[in-house]
Amino acid sequence: MIYVKNLCKQFGDNHVLKDITEHIAPGEKIVIIGPSGSGKSTFLRCLNLLEQPTSGTIQFDGTEITAHGIDINRIRRQMGMVFQHFNLFANLTVKKNITLTPVCLKLMSEAEAEQEAMRLLERVGLADKADNYPGQLSGGQKQRVAIVRALAMKPKLMLFDEPTSALDPEMVGEVLTVMKELADDGMTMICVTHEMGFAREVASRVLFMDEGVIVEQGTPDKIFNHPESPRLKDFFGKVL
Repeated sequence: MIYVKNLCKQFGDNHVLKDITEHIAPGEKIVIIGPSGSGKSTFLRCLNLLEQPTSGTIQFDGTEITAHGIDINRIRRQMGMVFQHFNLFANLTVKKNITLTPVCLKLMSEAEAEQEAMRLLERVGLADKADNYPGQLSGGQKQRVAIVRALAMKPKLMLFDEPTSALDPEMVGEVLTVMKELADDGMTMICVTHEMGFAREVASRVLFMDEGVIVEQGTPDKIFNHPESPRLKDFFGKVL
């Protein structure tokens, strides 16, 4: 589904991503771990061009999205993204937050979008909050609404950028549960997270990044139980 070739990203003299080549197949659950400042979020944001790569190419579902003249907004409709901070419209109800984009883009009628919104809210246990405003929700509830908003576009791929790092510890579980259910349903997912338990349980493949490169990757069993890189062993020594 995604082919990344020789991806580099610089901010001035700072080389954040250094010649990354990687591919992600449909149905994979990729979890990216690593220390702060290792390039994890920048790599994720390059995949839908929220960050413009300095060099290299990215293909998504057969289309080179880094090519000149590509309508990236059309491509992004197939790539749901959930951020660390929920980015909900405070002046709109939960249901309106979810239906706004599909209706504005004429992908669904208002009635169809509302029906889909209620189906997805039911799925994440928030149907009773449809007419509430974001300010009336807990952090965990807001993040679940943000996930539903992304799913309402019927994406082929979900990108999660540290979706639980802004939450109180007791709210983390309710968001991770929704993400695990998505994984079980076969959604292709790429998730940057510090939640090692989630990586162990859900990932089909774990990527460990440090200093702008993928240092080591493999199954959760390989990465957590049989790490090879001294840098990865040192990282686990500090976080596990």
